[in-house]
Amino acid sequence: MSHELVIKNGLVILEGGAVHTDVVVDNGKITAIGENLDGSKIVDAKGLVVSPGMVDAHVHITPMGGGYRDQWEGYVTGTASCAKGGVTSFMEMPLNQVPATVDGKTLEEKYSHKDELKVDVGSFGGLVPSNLKGGIQELDEGGVAGYKCFLATCGDRSIDGDFENVDDYSLYEGMKQIAKTGKVLAIHAEDAAITDRLGEIAKAEGKTTLADYVDTRPAFTEVMAIKKAIFMAKQTGCRIHICHVACQEGVDAVIQGRAEGVDVTCETCVHYLYFAKDELDAIGAIVKCSPPIREQAQQDALWKRVESGAISFVTSDHSPCTPDLKDTDNAFDAWGGIPGVQNDVDVMYDEAVQKRGMSLTQFAKITASNPADRYNLDDKGRISVGKDADFVLIKPNAPYTLKAEDLEYRNQISPYIGREIGAQVMQTILRGQTIYSKEAGVTSSFPGKFIEKASKQVAETV
Repeated sequence: MSHELVIKNGLVILEGGAVHTDVVVDNGKITAIGENLDGSKIVDAKGLVVSPGMVDAHVHITPMGGGYRDQWEGYVTGTASCAKGGVTSFMEMPLNQVPATVDGKTLEEKYSHKDELKVDVGSFGGLVPSNLKGGIQELDEGGVAGYKCFLATCGDRSIDGDFENVDDYSLYEGMKQIAKTGKVLAIHAEDAAITDRLGEIAKAEGKTTLADYVDTRPAFTEVMAIKKAIFMAKQTGCRIHICHVACQEGVDAVIQGRAEGVDVTCETCVHYLYFAKDELDAIGAIVKCSPPIREQAQQDALWKRVESGAISFVTSDHSPCTPDLKDTDNAFDAWGGIPGVQNDVDVMYDEAVQKRGMSLTQFAKITASNPADRYNLDDKGRISVGKDADFVLIKPNAPYTLKAEDLEYRNQISPYIGREIGAQVMQTILRGQTIYSKEAGVTSSFPGKFIEKASKQVAETV
C-alpha cells in the first residue's frame, strides 16, 4: 500500500526512545510507523533527528494593534517565525493585542484573522477584574484552551481595551469560575506592590542598568506570588500553571504545592537557561524581561530542575515590540519582553541535548508532549499513530551564527543575534505539509488553524 507521505531514514523520537524508522502520513495524520514503508512523496531525513513539532505554550502576538501597536508582531510574520524555528503550534497570550482577549467578542475578533496563520494556534482567554460577570464563560464557550492572569502590574491604563492585572478578589473569584470549566489558569507570578515600589525607588535614585533592574525584582517576589496562587488554587480547586519561573525557589514552591495535592505545573523559558545577569548590560535592553534573567547560580539550578522533570516544559515567552521601545540606555524605560520563538528548538537542542546530554525523549517531552498534555491539545505533541503529522527535522552538530536577516520577525531584533547556535532546523512539517525547509524557506501559504477546545458544559450535553 502506498501512502501520501513517508519520512524515511531519520532518527525518530518516539515515546519509548529514539529509533531509525519510517513515519507515514495520510490526510494530515500519522497513520503508521515502521520499516520499509512506501509513499507517493518521500522526505529523506538521513542524518537528521525527527522530533514532534514544538508546542510553544507561551507566545505573544499582536494581530490587532488598536491604533497603538499596529507595527508590532502580527500573525503573518509571527507564525512564519514559528515555521522557520520548528514550532508547529503555540498557545497565544490574551495580550499584547488591543483589545485584549477577555470575552466572546474579543475572542471572535482574534478568530477573524484565521487566514493569516502558518502554524496552529491555541488561545488563552484573559482573567481580568472586568470580566467576572460572564466573560470567563464566553471565553470557555468560544473554545479557549486555557486562561491567563497577571499578578504583576501590566497593561497601559491610557489604552482602552488593554490588559489589566488582577487584585486578590478577582483572582479568587476568577479561579472559582475557571475551576468549573476544567481548564488551566496560567499565571504571571510576581508581587506587584513590592516590585513596583522598588522600581520607583531605583529610578528616583538615578539607577539605569539592567543589573539595577534585576535587583528591583528579587527572587522572593516571585516566590511570594507563586505561593499565593497555589494557596488560592487549593481553596478553589482551580488547575494552575506558573509561567516563566526564573528562580529555583519558585520551582520548589510548585513542587511543594503538588505534594500538597494542588494541580499545579510550571515552565521556564529558553532565555533563563541561556543568559545570566552578569552579561545583560553588555547585550542591552533587548534582553530585558519580567521576571528578569537572574544570576548564573539560578540558571544552573533551573537546568537541574528541567532535567529532573520538576519544570514541565520550556517556552519562549516571545514578547516582541517595535525597536524604538528597546532603544534606550535606561533599563527601566525599555519594554520588557524578548523576541525568541524562532530560536526555541535550535538553541534548546544545542544547550540541552548536545551540551548537557539530555535524552532525545526528554527533549521531545519538554518541547512538545508536556505542553500539549497540559492544555489538552489532544492531536499535538507526539509522533504517534493518530496524532497530527507535525514534525521538526533537526540537523545536529551544525553550528551557525544567527544574523538579523535570518529572522522572520516583523522587527528583526533578538538577543540571539551574533550567537553561534550548534544545531539547525532543516524542515518543519504541519499536518503533513512542509511549511519550512532550509532550501525553499517559509511557505507562502497559510495552512494554520485555530485550535478550539469545547467547553466542559457543552461537551457534557452533546
